Amino acid sequence: MNAAFINLGYLGVSVLFVVGLKGLAHPRTAARGNVLGSLGMFLAVVLTLLDRRIVGFQTIAVALLIGSVIGATLALKIQMTAMPQMVAVLNGLGGGASVFVAGAGLLENQDAAIATLSHFTAAAVASGVIGAVTFWGSLVAFAKLQALITESAVRFPGQYAINAGLAIAAGGLGLWLLLTPAHHTAYWLVVAVSSLLGLLLVLPVGGADMPVIIALLNSCSGLAAAATGFVLNNNVLIIAGSLVGASGFILTQIMCRAMNRSLADVMVGGAPPAKKGRQDEEIYTGRVKAGSPEQVAWLFDAARRVVIVPGYGMAVSQAQHSVAHLAELLRGRGIEVEFAIHPVAGRMPGHMNVLLAEANVPYELLKDLDESNPTFEQTDVALVIGANDVVNPLARTDPTSPLAGMPILDVDKARTVVVIKRSLSPGFAGVPNPLFAADKTIMLFGDGRAMVQAVLKVLRDG
Repeated sequence: MNAAFINLGYLGVSVLFVVGLKGLAHPRTAARGNVLGSLGMFLAVVLTLLDRRIVGFQTIAVALLIGSVIGATLALKIQMTAMPQMVAVLNGLGGGASVFVAGAGLLENQDAAIATLSHFTAAAVASGVIGAVTFWGSLVAFAKLQALITESAVRFPGQYAINAGLAIAAGGLGLWLLLTPAHHTAYWLVVAVSSLLGLLLVLPVGGADMPVIIALLNSCSGLAAAATGFVLNNNVLIIAGSLVGASGFILTQIMCRAMNRSLADVMVGGAPPAKKGRQDEEIYTGRVKAGSPEQVAWLFDAARRVVIVPGYGMAVSQAQHSVAHLAELLRGRGIEVEFAIHPVAGRMPGHMNVLLAEANVPYELLKDLDESNPTFEQTDVALVIGANDVVNPLARTDPTSPLAGMPILDVDKARTVVVIKRSLSPGFAGVPNPLFAADKTIMLFGDGRAMVQAVLKVLRDG
């Protein structure tokens, strides 16, 4: 087919990707943005099939059928609480596909002129390194999220020196391949070394840092795809990969700022080092008050404004539907209800948003940190479900705390705070939360879904 027509079509596809990505920036336009992005990808596939008959259409049809069956099965079977694992796997598959496609492209162009072959080789090396790191790093992230790796952070002596050595080895092998382009064994050695590097890079990262790592791996999958686009001389793959890479990196930076951490700190692994500060007994200066569903229901009956703060505990207990029913019931009684969403609540970017969307909570009720914090002083009841570090006031009041400087949701400024939690155990940072012992706080100990359902029953029967 005419190359000009194909490139013009790719330009239109790129516009759809950009507009679709822009639409995803706001809940009101997210659905339309998703449709535009999907349409762009469909057109990109069609144009590529018309442009390049690398294999027979029968082979492509079989591959599409197999992939569609696997994708549909996963979409139907996967639980929303396991969506972070799903995202990690999809990131990894994107990186792995880039590795093999770049390797095939390098082999296909082995008879090209030396200058052209060097161009293909450099792009293939980049795709091999980034794709392999993405694939194996994503598998480790999946294993941690799925609790197949029980240790939150796996470390051993000399780990970072080994990582540096592997990175240097991958670079050296890549240079060898550039100097001897026909030596394709070097490419797979680059992939092997980079695979080991991907494993060791993610192993020391703590479980609470997985939202950042998932965003970073998403960025890496895009960069690997862009590098593969240079190998294949495919403009739309370069553009799409660059968009994913850039947006993923921006999201990574947003997540780091939300945790008051640098990306380097996250990659080193573990929580921020504890500083010498107040002891646990000094933090729990008040008396922890355990409440009952009846007491919480009475508070809601008297409230005019309620803010619900979901955390990972809501995901673990799969309480999102019960929480949605509670919000619907309160709104039906004329009570103003909003959801305050912290950027790193849960185990992946937007985890709480995804769970609440599954429960059909209206998008306009979901407020980010900057929107929610100014309203807490006018809030009668703040209901915290399974959140901990993201509502710990020590981040704001104690400069010696490991959480110091981390932006939090200011739920302690509400008139009354209800915390649904299994115990008083601290969050990932290992810092006790004085909010639990505050005079205005009532603790509702137990499973998130069970406690919300108990409150709902009292409200309905009352």
